[in-house]
Amino acid sequence: MTLIVGILLAVACALATNAGFLYKHRGARAAPPVDMRRPLRSARSLFASPLFSVGMAIGAGAWLFHVGAMAMAPLSLVQSVLAGGVVLLAVMAERMFAVRIGRRQWTGLVLTAIGLMLLGVTLPAAHGAHSRFSVPGMIAFEGSLIAAGLLLIAGRRFGAPQEHHGFMLGAASGIMFGVSDVAIKAISGLIGSAGVAGLLTPWTLVCVAAGVAAFYASAKGFQDGDAVPVIAVTSTAANVSGIIGGILVFGDPLSANPVALGAQCLAFALVLTAAWLMPAPVRAAGAPA
Repeated sequence: MTLIVGILLAVACALATNAGFLYKHRGARAAPPVDMRRPLRSARSLFASPLFSVGMAIGAGAWLFHVGAMAMAPLSLVQSVLAGGVVLLAVMAERMFAVRIGRRQWTGLVLTAIGLMLLGVTLPAAHGAHSRFSVPGMIAFEGSLIAAGLLLIAGRRFGAPQEHHGFMLGAASGIMFGVSDVAIKAISGLIGSAGVAGLLTPWTLVCVAAGVAAFYASAKGFQDGDAVPVIAVTSTAANVSGIIGGILVFGDPLSANPVALGAQCLAFALVLTAAWLMPAPVRAAGAPA
């Protein structure tokens, strides 16, 4: 019974996450353009949009569902359900927001779902919190992710196509969410060993700064890009960053089975192929009232 409840919570999390993203996309489109030189004004403008505020509230509920699902079901099973939820994104976008999705986007979404589900199924079960980390390794990994995110944010200045700017900002926000998640994992280990004093660490600042950067990059990406590609690449970048961080920083095991290891490599290849397919144009077919 507990397992069934966990699966249902994971399904609810997938639905709420996608719905929240879609509402935030529509709300961000209705708000004035995000200006990083005026972050407080931009934040007020975003939250002044009712749809954006609704999306943020739904996203908070999705996070609670996620926590509950992980407490009642195996993590690999929860990841698989959430990965399959990326296909729900396309259905919800068409039904709720009249977004017309092309064949390339459908292919990319299906490949993303298959790739993430393969990762969730083939990664070995981890025993224990695995929150110990090497400080140099943590600095190198987080620094690399931050550099990649900043490069994507500034991509237009380096000659990246204008029509892909929203997609690149979505990828940047997902990477920054990954930076925040990895920092939270490290902080949880420090709190476990030092109590509340574990919060007094530079990783807390990294977590907050990355979360703020992800918020603004995501909002600007919604304004400059189409809903489905931006949302899909945000979720995928965050998931993949977290998985790689768990392996490289915290020593989460890879499978010793050659077949499972090959499936994991295939999963990453599918995700990369999907990322190449997703930026193709998506046309909105009239917004509902």
